[in-house]
Amino acid sequence: MKRGEKTIQNITIANLLSMTAPYKYKSEPYTKVYSSDDWVKAALDLLGGKGSIGVFNYSTVGTHILSGVLTTATGQSVLDFATENLFKPLAIKAPTNTTIQNKEDYFAFLKDKYVTGWIVDPKEVNTAGWGLTLTTRDMAKIGQLYLNGGVWNGRQILSSQWIEDSTKVQSRSGKLTYGYLWWILDDCYAALGDGGNVIFINPQKKMVISIASRFMPRAKDRVELIRKHMMPLFE
Repeated sequence: MKRGEKTIQNITIANLLSMTAPYKYKSEPYTKVYSSDDWVKAALDLLGGKGSIGVFNYSTVGTHILSGVLTTATGQSVLDFATENLFKPLAIKAPTNTTIQNKEDYFAFLKDKYVTGWIVDPKEVNTAGWGLTLTTRDMAKIGQLYLNGGVWNGRQILSSQWIEDSTKVQSRSGKLTYGYLWWILDDCYAALGDGGNVIFINPQKKMVISIASRFMPRAKDRVELIRKHMMPLFE
């Protein structure tokens, strides 16, 4: 066995969900992955390195592996699975697949004011950590689904146990805490995307706030905005 192979074999789905998998890079090689013929394989090839399993290491590239796992486990595309189990029950219009092939396409997608769709790789695997376009109302519906314990219109759409597990602290980095693909913010939790896109849930106040934004480098802190100017309205 070569050095490092045991480490890679011990990486779990929970590590990918909680951002505690190690990678062979200091900064994410977006261009290398998104110009390859197989993004899942390219992301898998990046696992390992000198880092330790269990140490927080945020990676949107790594989450693409989760899409590959879902595709293999269900025998469906991520888009078809999401449409059947999430979009249709919540009356969200399913996005169409859209592709990028190089660095220019990647930045064009981020900067397009009227961008639509869900990025899909050459193997027709949809992205997990970025690349899905939703309206503010769509995002709020997903937040409300979590606030409702996975119930929508009287139907259990999502496991209440999954919601409990994914929204409690699974990993830490200094003062930052993280669940399974959710940032844990004291008594609240949130999905925080590039450019200021946010789904923010406060269970105690039964509050859901969504913000949809064009990609903005160095966007101002949306959580501060929500806590300072919006949460007081729910007193």
